[in-house]
Amino acid sequence: MMPKQKLLGIAGGMGLAAGLALCLAGCASVSRSPAPPTAMSTVDLPSLQAQAARFNLRLTLPEFETTPEAVQRAVQQAIAQANARLDAIGKLDRRQLSFANTFRALDDTLYAASLTANRVSLLKETHPQAALREACAEAEKTIQEWWVGLDYREDVYATLQAFADTQPRLEGEDAKLMAETLRDYRRAGLALPRAQRDEVERLRKELARLMTDFQSNITKARAPVKFTRAELEGVPDLLLQQPGIKTGEDEYTLLANVTFQYQMVMENCRVEATRRKLTQLRYNLAREANVPLLRQILELRATIAQKLGYATWADYQIEPKMAKNAATARAFLEQLKTGLQPKFEAELKAFQELKARDTGNPNARIELWDTAYYMNQLKKERHAVDAEKLRDYFPYQRVLEGMFAIYQQMFGLRIAEVTPPAKWVDDLKLYAVTDAATGEPLGLLYLDMFPREGKYNHFAHFSLIEGKRLPDGTYQRPVSALICNFPPPSPDKPSLLSHADVETLFHEFGHAMHCLLTRANHARFSGTSVPRDFVEAPSQMLENWVWDKAVLDTFAGHYQDPSRKIPQDILAQLKAAKRATIATYYRRQLTFGLLDLKLHMEIRPGAGQDPVQMANDVFREVFLPVPEDTAFVAYFGHLMGYDAAYYGYAWADAIAADMATLFENSPQRYFDTQLGRKLRDEIYAPGDSRDVNLSIERFLGRPRSLAPFLKELGLETPAAN
Repeated sequence: MMPKQKLLGIAGGMGLAAGLALCLAGCASVSRSPAPPTAMSTVDLPSLQAQAARFNLRLTLPEFETTPEAVQRAVQQAIAQANARLDAIGKLDRRQLSFANTFRALDDTLYAASLTANRVSLLKETHPQAALREACAEAEKTIQEWWVGLDYREDVYATLQAFADTQPRLEGEDAKLMAETLRDYRRAGLALPRAQRDEVERLRKELARLMTDFQSNITKARAPVKFTRAELEGVPDLLLQQPGIKTGEDEYTLLANVTFQYQMVMENCRVEATRRKLTQLRYNLAREANVPLLRQILELRATIAQKLGYATWADYQIEPKMAKNAATARAFLEQLKTGLQPKFEAELKAFQELKARDTGNPNARIELWDTAYYMNQLKKERHAVDAEKLRDYFPYQRVLEGMFAIYQQMFGLRIAEVTPPAKWVDDLKLYAVTDAATGEPLGLLYLDMFPREGKYNHFAHFSLIEGKRLPDGTYQRPVSALICNFPPPSPDKPSLLSHADVETLFHEFGHAMHCLLTRANHARFSGTSVPRDFVEAPSQMLENWVWDKAVLDTFAGHYQDPSRKIPQDILAQLKAAKRATIATYYRRQLTFGLLDLKLHMEIRPGAGQDPVQMANDVFREVFLPVPEDTAFVAYFGHLMGYDAAYYGYAWADAIAADMATLFENSPQRYFDTQLGRKLRDEIYAPGDSRDVNLSIERFLGRPRSLAPFLKELGLETPAAN
């Protein structure tokens, strides 16, 4: 996230309330480069659904609510139906218990309820009508409160435990479902004395409401600021010519809350005062509303953790993840921080030399608002790379279709456009993904790709319908959505992406692949429902594709003349520039991870600690000081849903770097379709239906290693175990 805003859009949860959002991959048998993208093929939905039926599959689209009243009715109905099914589980005759009518029935029940919850979550972040977004925010509170209460249904738990006590002979995914469901009841505190358990339930419901408010305040935050053309010196016309930006004869109104506008100014504006002003605005978004909420949330989390027998909220959250405990996660980040220190200092020195020259002040200091600008200047001056000029080679539609072509060949897929029967916004697109060899429909993917007022303002993948084996034996194929904020078209140019935008697109589409290619039988394990410190790894690995000349040549070409490709020397310089600033990038990442852990390891109930000051201290110690009187954490959405989990980006980066070595060492490199098939079968298809450590090892053919990641960072010795 949101360091490049790669939030997955997962709604966080605890215990049985496992989460609401994220998810694709594939195969083939040839290894030549894909053909240049051509016009997208199309398919009609009824034909696709008929084809799905021939494979004993169900392929359905969500029926989105269109009024606040419909949202309220849908939530009430979903909860009522789920409660009735839970009542039935709780009343089962103990002599007639089976896996199907206990643990699988619970998974079926939660799945049905999640279909409504997922729609509400998406509409809250995307619908153009403010009234409907507000209704969804309130509905989400109702859903989350009910979801927390599921963990305390003693009748349901008693039935499940009674079946478990028979010591049934379960294997594989079924055994994992039983074990982890019972683990979640323990983690929810069901073994506590009744009064203590009731208090934990009450606190968790309060926490869920506060988290929804915090997230809604971020989405609603808006910060327009006016500049003259002189104050925006260096900012590309691509931004300044966008509709609505020029608001006077010499007046340009920018929005600090719109990520692509903010990034383009921070990377290109020569006027330090402008960069500082925009940073101050950005780092104060939602401050008034969210700082008091954050204090309550952090203390509530600490209180809940203590009542459940955990030292800290971070220990509670990390227990089911790969890292297992907070100390391991923090040590991983701290050791990386220490290892990067010499290179980070050298990079800051290089930036300082550029700033000293620009300002004529040999003692000029590099400030937080300088880093993106001087990283970009260093690319231009020392590596002959102008990131803005590279946009001309990445027109959005051609990049999208080129990416589709690559994934189609690599993973044995066909991607075709479908006319959506209903839209929440006019420029919404819908695509069908099928298996190329068999014609089996695999899922549907919505694309909502450009910013607008009131929309979620970063980049995320939302799961709408998870893959699942249904009670009648059919398999429900998934439906998901990418919610992005790429630069929209201008009057005389198409949408032009930066190379970093292209990297982001490949990343987010990787989440969709993880979701759409699932073969898990139970919704709990479907697609991206894997440990949070692994979930980014498959997508982060796919970012490597956009650094390969052969891959880029299949789709990257000047928007006015597609035959003009990015020269090899430019790509080589781009890679060199990445290496030249990689410590700055990762120290910023580590800042987010360490402040997240600090807040969730050190906040104590009633201690009156200031989370803003604590977070700002981490910025000063690990990266650079934030502007005075700002509150970055008020706008740090990862603290909701990714709480005590931001370390997972670096953790997953290490796994991704290791996995990528298989492609890098292959004679076919990123066009090795046998590896593509292996990736699809061993990583994407299983989801969390088996231990992800096993999935990683099966893909690699060996135990995983940190060495590739450390090499990428330029570290000589291991920085973590």
